[in-house]
Amino acid sequence: MTHREVVACFPHLANYAYAFKYIFEKGFEVKYLIPPPISKKTLEIGSKISPDYVCSPFKYSMGCYLEALDLGANCLMQIYGGCRLNYYGELNATILHDMGYKFEFFDMAAVDWKSRKSIFENFRKINPEMSVVKIGLAVPVTFKIIQTLDKFEDYIRHNVGFEVNDGEFDRTYKEFLGKLENLSGRSELKKLSKIYWKKLNAIKTDKPAKTIKVGIVGDYFTVQEPFSNYFMEKELAKFGMEVYRQMNLTCTVIHNQNKKKRKIAKKYAKYNLGATANCTVAEAIEFAKAGCAGIIQVKSFGCTPEIDAMPILQNVSRDFNIPILHFSFDSQTSETGVKTRLEAFYDMVEARNGR
Repeated sequence: MTHREVVACFPHLANYAYAFKYIFEKGFEVKYLIPPPISKKTLEIGSKISPDYVCSPFKYSMGCYLEALDLGANCLMQIYGGCRLNYYGELNATILHDMGYKFEFFDMAAVDWKSRKSIFENFRKINPEMSVVKIGLAVPVTFKIIQTLDKFEDYIRHNVGFEVNDGEFDRTYKEFLGKLENLSGRSELKKLSKIYWKKLNAIKTDKPAKTIKVGIVGDYFTVQEPFSNYFMEKELAKFGMEVYRQMNLTCTVIHNQNKKKRKIAKKYAKYNLGATANCTVAEAIEFAKAGCAGIIQVKSFGCTPEIDAMPILQNVSRDFNIPILHFSFDSQTSETGVKTRLEAFYDMVEARNGR
């Protein structure tokens, strides 16, 4: 493939597709396809071609790949991590190639990130004629897009449950995302960020002096991708709760807080549990110290590191006298059941807080 023919695509993860689009189009100079929003169809078609007992992020990725390939993508990406995710890229590609799809596959787990030669050779799969200079210029802007997305979403989480006019935060943020899709560069991003930060802050809220705060922790994909946890943050906001979440790309990639969080969790988890499990423990401790009334752990079914974190979280719950609710998601999870358990959880923390 020449660079004019490449149509690249990552599986969906929250709203970071807008950052990915920027670096691929401005840095690698190839077209980037934002796949359709994750839906029940995405999960259904992904589940049909996935092993039964694989975790749900694998199935969501497969569904995203199928939808993207059918829309013209021909260069697929897969990230890497400290769990079975490192093996998923090869399996993703094998299944899709066996189905007859033709595409290049860029598996980050196959890259030796300490070797410039390995990095360069793998990046050439995206565009053999790539410009290292242009990629270098695009990276800081991409990071700024990610930080802006996370900053805005944090603010919305803390305030959307108290908006006077229902849906105003959602409409304003979607409008901002639409502007990001064809972003020209740093100056336009700075201008848009300033405009929409003012718009978000101008949204009328009726927020009491004392609110019930809840912290959300869990595995990298399920805690960040709203469809995979049935839009749990929005459901909690409906009860008039302030929702807190630390797991995002700003913390994990840009600021690389994993080492810091392992130190925070060391009293409860002496060794590395794998993936984001130590972060889960550390974030639960921080949320408890920050005055959250409850903590919710979300994970995909069969996520071994997060399963290992569960009994440790019970120790955190006991020591800080804070309730912790565990959710495990797969393709068969009942949305009604999730909402019922969230309602019961809210009733409990409300009673504990004397409201």
